[in-house]
Amino acid sequence: MRRRAGIGAVVILCAVVNGCGSLPSSRDRTSEIPTPQRDTAPPETARPADLPDLAPSQPGAPLLQGGRREHLTCFAGNEDRHARIGVELIDDQVTYFAYYSRWRPRTCSIEAGRGDASSRWSDNGTYSRVTLADRGELRIVQDGDAYRFAFFNVDRARYCGMDGKINGSLTVKRGEDSCVVEGVMDGHAP
Repeated sequence: MRRRAGIGAVVILCAVVNGCGSLPSSRDRTSEIPTPQRDTAPPETARPADLPDLAPSQPGAPLLQGGRREHLTCFAGNEDRHARIGVELIDDQVTYFAYYSRWRPRTCSIEAGRGDASSRWSDNGTYSRVTLADRGELRIVQDGDAYRFAFFNVDRARYCGMDGKINGSLTVKRGEDSCVVEGVMDGHAP
């Protein structure tokens, strides 16, 4: 059931990001999201002037709001064998991602967002670490316009329904439709 929900989220993200009408597609979508004006904001959603040094998924940590929002997507492969990712950024920081890969008939689907119940996020400058419910880890490194998602021992059984671990990386870059994929598809073969 979780896997279906994850695949559904990838489809929804894809539809929101680029309408899925012309996969692969990954044009930058940048917009200013105004912060709603209220008399008072609830303490859990107020954004203090100086953010504390907490990972946003820790209790009491602020979630990113407002700011410049972007969606990046990329695709590598063909219809029967491919990997893709959709990424949401706020002020150049990854706030959500949905990874999907397919090697017919097998598929993998992983999604995580700051503040969700299935992942823990911590940040250090242009580097973020995402722990997936004790089922592996991702490290996200920003290098200019590129975001590299490195997978470390992610449980393939949980996210793909097959034995083994996902290791390797996938890199998405602003303005490019194609991903750079290294190793994440290994072990996917039927």
